Amino acid sequence: MNKTFATKMPNHIGAFLKASRCFAELGVNITRVSYNKAVDSHMLFIDAEGTPEQLQKATEQLAAIGYLQCDEEDRHVVLLEFKLKDVPGSVTTVLELISDYNFNISYISSQENGTEYQLFKMGLIVNDDNKIKRFIDEAKKICEVRLIDYNHADKIYDNSFFYNTFVDELSSSMDISSDFKNELMINTNLAMQTLDETGISPYRTFDSISRFAELLALSRDAAFEPRITEHRITENTTVTLIEPPCGSNTAIIKSGEEYLFIDSGYACYKDEMLALIRKLVPGFDSILKDIFITHADVDHCGLLYLFDKVYASAKSAECLRLEYEGKDGYRETNSLHKPYVRICKSLTSYEPVTPDKVVVTGGSKKTEAPLEKTGTFDFGDLHFELYEGNGGHLKGESVLIDRVNRVAFTGDIFVNLKDMTSTQAEYNKYAPILMTSVDTDKDLCAQERKAFFDLLGSGEWQIFGGHGGKKDYTSQ
Repeated sequence: MNKTFATKMPNHIGAFLKASRCFAELGVNITRVSYNKAVDSHMLFIDAEGTPEQLQKATEQLAAIGYLQCDEEDRHVVLLEFKLKDVPGSVTTVLELISDYNFNISYISSQENGTEYQLFKMGLIVNDDNKIKRFIDEAKKICEVRLIDYNHADKIYDNSFFYNTFVDELSSSMDISSDFKNELMINTNLAMQTLDETGISPYRTFDSISRFAELLALSRDAAFEPRITEHRITENTTVTLIEPPCGSNTAIIKSGEEYLFIDSGYACYKDEMLALIRKLVPGFDSILKDIFITHADVDHCGLLYLFDKVYASAKSAECLRLEYEGKDGYRETNSLHKPYVRICKSLTSYEPVTPDKVVVTGGSKKTEAPLEKTGTFDFGDLHFELYEGNGGHLKGESVLIDRVNRVAFTGDIFVNLKDMTSTQAEYNKYAPILMTSVDTDKDLCAQERKAFFDLLGSGEWQIFGGHGGKKDYTSQ
């Protein structure tokens, strides 16, 4: 059994040695350690392996010596800019006021700029918002004062409790429960450590996570404005394509009086998607609800638990089962992708679907070619050939091709980058940073994409990718 300990250690010689001895005496093996004083001078992350009993004793012993206490959770940094006359002693009055309010200073930066003023940036550690408001009112009597958005600044302005502050801000923006906060902290650190070893600055990692979370939050409630288009496939069948600002597309195929969904988007948009679907699908709550998933990524599977049947390839079904049992899904077995996926799960409140809802489609043979035909899948008057990719984007990925009606659903093997809304394009910038690549094997995914277009017969095709608008394609 493995467990990650997010420990708050005293910043003095022998602190890690004391924790290490605790693990050694219990026979617990340390498998990963992460500490970066420039990021957080106290927080040290330890991955440990042992029996449940050993890990429970380690938890108790670390708590007993105060290494698991987080008594600074209510504190945060307020970054202020003071515009002061560039004369001797001008900052003294401000410092005296800070002293009167008993604020600790975590960061100071100032430099002359050729004008008669200097801009002093100071990070103040506070735990009382009313107190800092009173301070700012008093400081404005001395000079101009500007509050800087700490969350989007390009540096870390305090390193004594950075992770707590950072995760608190992310949690509040996405209404994350306390159960997810520790997971979010651990995987934020894991992302930083993993990407730092590839040469990506910790500051860029934290900023990317912050901006990613901000985009998720800004697209909720009334700001959830997906692009919705309707497309005629046959006389009896239409496709309604829902393109949310963040996350995967959801396609609703209506054939006669029956409905089939393709992919479901993020879990954090449950209320918004349900309100929209109820407008598009009369009597949605009372009908049998079927969905087909193109692959088992978190942004495609967030709402599967709302459906009665989930059609999936054998490998995708296995991935969903592993997640339901609390194990790593396929994406999480990739060390470069694991932190981002787990951050997504925490930020979007992902819930795995129960395996008894999943219906396997196609064969389970090992794929050799970039795209291998595994069977057929019929819905209404559509007759799909079912293909499985070789894992270029994600193992278990499915493609559906109806040659008669010349319509295809590709998942993320094909993404219409040339037809995205501005918000979609912004959202899609951050996964490649935080995962280094959205594909498991970029070259293989390119081969799969080529193989898909090679499979299409001549004529006018309607292609629905995992992200972006429908592509009209003429095959010779």
